[in-house]
Amino acid sequence: MIKTAVARRYAQALFELLDQSNIEATRGTLNGLGQAMKDSAPLRHVVASPVFGVDEKIAVLTALGDRLGCPPAGKAFLGQLVKKNRVRFLPDIADAFGKIVDQSKGTQQVTVSSATALSQTEQDRIRTRLRDTLKREVEVTFQVDGNHLAGLQVHIGSTVVDSTVRGRLNAIQSLLTRD
Repeated sequence: MIKTAVARRYAQALFELLDQSNIEATRGTLNGLGQAMKDSAPLRHVVASPVFGVDEKIAVLTALGDRLGCPPAGKAFLGQLVKKNRVRFLPDIADAFGKIVDQSKGTQQVTVSSATALSQTEQDRIRTRLRDTLKREVEVTFQVDGNHLAGLQVHIGSTVVDSTVRGRLNAIQSLLTRD
């Protein structure tokens, strides 16, 4: 709870600092750095270890930010995260920043996963149906997950609509094994 509140505050502060031309570049940088923090144990070690000084940590993050196309305000933000010892919140800040950007644009992020790749016609039909149902613009990410067997699983924010065969089998199993 505290972690998400801190992440939202920092994300909101960064959003208010940026002008419109830098928002998407900053979003991409934060997503890239957040994913790097999740995936890279050496990076987590560098930013968390007291062996490395503040300047070294800032140098590592700004170098990564440069590679990801980070604007100057974003680099200053990364420096403040290091100085305030909030770098560990970077993945959560990236998520919160993305939600703020989507809200400002009036769009909704949706992830649709299926057992096999969907044709472009099917993707367009799903995208249109989601836009009509949610009554807002949607940015849909399509994924393939062979574990589904068949059907679709739709993630809209924290809501999951599961119409996969695997999901239905799990629901039946849960009903049958309940006391």
